[in-house]
Amino acid sequence: MQKGNIGVTTENIFPVIKKFLYSDHEIFLREMVSNAVDATQKLKTLAAQGEYKQELGDLTVRVNLDTDKGTITISDHGIGMTEEEIDKYINQIAFSGVTDFLEKYKDNANNIIGHFGLGFYSSFMVAKKVEIITKSWKEGSKAVKWSCDGSPAYEIDDAERADHGSDIILYVDDDCKEFLDKFKLEGLLNKYCKFMAVPVAFGKKTEWKDGKQVDTDEDNIINSVEPLWTKTPSTLKDEDYKSFYRTLYPMSDEPLFWIHLNVDYPFNLTGILYFPKIKNNIELQKNKIQLYCNQVFVTDQVEGIVPEFLTLLHGVIDSPDIPLNVSRSYLQSDREVKKISTYITKKVADRLKAIFGENRKEYEEKWDDLKLFINYGILSEDGFYDRAKEFALFKDTEGKYFTFDEYKTLIEANQKDKDDQLVYLYATDKEEQYSYIKGAQDKGYSVLLLDGQLDVPTIQTLEQKFEKSRFTRVDSDIIDRLIVKSDAPKNNLSEDQSDNLSAVFRTQLPKIEHTEFMVQVDALGAEARPVVITQNEYMRRMKEMSRFQPGMSFYGQMPDSFNLVLNSDHPLVKKVLDESSAATEEALKPIVAELKGQEARLAAIRAQQDKKKYDELTQEDKDQKAEAEKAVQEQKDKKQAVIAEYAKGNSVVHQLIDLALLQNGMLKGEALDAFLKRSVDLIK
Repeated sequence: MQKGNIGVTTENIFPVIKKFLYSDHEIFLREMVSNAVDATQKLKTLAAQGEYKQELGDLTVRVNLDTDKGTITISDHGIGMTEEEIDKYINQIAFSGVTDFLEKYKDNANNIIGHFGLGFYSSFMVAKKVEIITKSWKEGSKAVKWSCDGSPAYEIDDAERADHGSDIILYVDDDCKEFLDKFKLEGLLNKYCKFMAVPVAFGKKTEWKDGKQVDTDEDNIINSVEPLWTKTPSTLKDEDYKSFYRTLYPMSDEPLFWIHLNVDYPFNLTGILYFPKIKNNIELQKNKIQLYCNQVFVTDQVEGIVPEFLTLLHGVIDSPDIPLNVSRSYLQSDREVKKISTYITKKVADRLKAIFGENRKEYEEKWDDLKLFINYGILSEDGFYDRAKEFALFKDTEGKYFTFDEYKTLIEANQKDKDDQLVYLYATDKEEQYSYIKGAQDKGYSVLLLDGQLDVPTIQTLEQKFEKSRFTRVDSDIIDRLIVKSDAPKNNLSEDQSDNLSAVFRTQLPKIEHTEFMVQVDALGAEARPVVITQNEYMRRMKEMSRFQPGMSFYGQMPDSFNLVLNSDHPLVKKVLDESSAATEEALKPIVAELKGQEARLAAIRAQQDKKKYDELTQEDKDQKAEAEKAVQEQKDKKQAVIAEYAKGNSVVHQLIDLALLQNGMLKGEALDAFLKRSVDLIK
């Protein structure tokens, strides 16, 4: 028997491994099984080169669980090790600067296992004792047993083993008993070893017999040794790709498209990326790409390898060239990673362009699901727009699809304003904004339907890319001001008439939480609607974008601001003006006279004080001005109270306001009930 200490200068190496890698401790199983697979692959290579001349036989790697003994055993029929090789690969931990090991890695413990070469020592994250029973493939080799109880001390002794290969026996520690659960272990094998290149068996398959599940003689092979991405694309059919997708994501809808990656220069990369159907929340759909290294699962946190917008894709990437640290869970940013990211972006863009060119009809049918990826790319990836503009589409409210250039050609003759800006009109909901869409179409305008999750943020970018162009929602203004062709017609009402008419409607507007209304009077023509509600394009867009960009949360906290536009040309509005003027004239006469007097006084005070610098104003000056302002406001309040008292009983005013609110989905609850009753009364 040989005894000794593992080649480190500290007694604390195993507690450090356990402590610092605890958050990732389940990877021990991946490391153990992948080591067994590596040993088996090496034997196959020796056989192919003629050095190993015997029959290879059954090369299955087996994982066995013994809950009574509290052990997990990983067995292979690979190359095995001699006593000298155990000393070299297990006892002598090979890394530079052994003496400062703890100091060097205590703050960056994710690098620990990688410096042990084979990752073998990850076993001590879960095991209080580890045994290796191994026999080399070399002729005349004897079986040896190595054991270690979690301290640097180890023992090597003779052992019995019929064939070459290794058994790694882990005596699971008390604080890691969850790994002795069969279902937990099988889940980890499925996660990490599902596509390893050598068959991996975990117990036996079971069948239902005599009212219970019993083991059969057939191995329970948990992996596919030739996953789809390792095969030549020309040999595969659509159903192969769909079937593989169902294997990866059993509960998902069928994918839209897929891209088979296969490159060997300037780096090695294979894989299959799928475009899934994304129904709502983007964040829930991320991190569905699985990263493998030579068919060994590494991580599904692929930021840095896959561009941000393509983290929405599902699928598999496999590359031995991606630089990984020890736990194979954290990617290091370097030039090679950047090259891979650039390649994937180009490959995805090329594929989409090809699909669009080969079968535009099918592409258009899938556009509503696909556009989220395109928009995300335009928003998040520099330079992606230049690729995407060839296959990105607009859809109008009639359901027709256009490339960016096609749509520009369609609208440039009719949708330029007086400043020669091309105006792209859009709606976000065909039903809610129907009357606004109809109004625009009646003017001969085309309206886009931008109802996707990222459509509105994307138009902000498109406005920067398109020359002399802007996007405007159809309900952001009255129809004649959406695309201003010439100066607007003048309102024929006097200032007093406009003020009084505004007050009639403003005083009757409902109080809606987090909502403000401004009232304005415009001459829109006798055929236009009497009252229209609009919302400023800029403010609404900023509020919508604040949902995606935390730095813009200020806009999200602001109240919704709407304009109630009164059409002074409409007969109903004229009637309201005439009737309100007649009904309030006598009551308003003394108030208006007093108001004009007070306004004249305030104007004189302001003119006099404007000649002085602010620090030259006396307290008496300030008090005089404040008193005049207060007197003016008191008369305005009296005037508004008179108008409000009249307007309160005018059913036409309330009906017109409610119709405008109803058109915008803002009439609810008690107000809606009152509107319905009033409507019936008006019909009688």
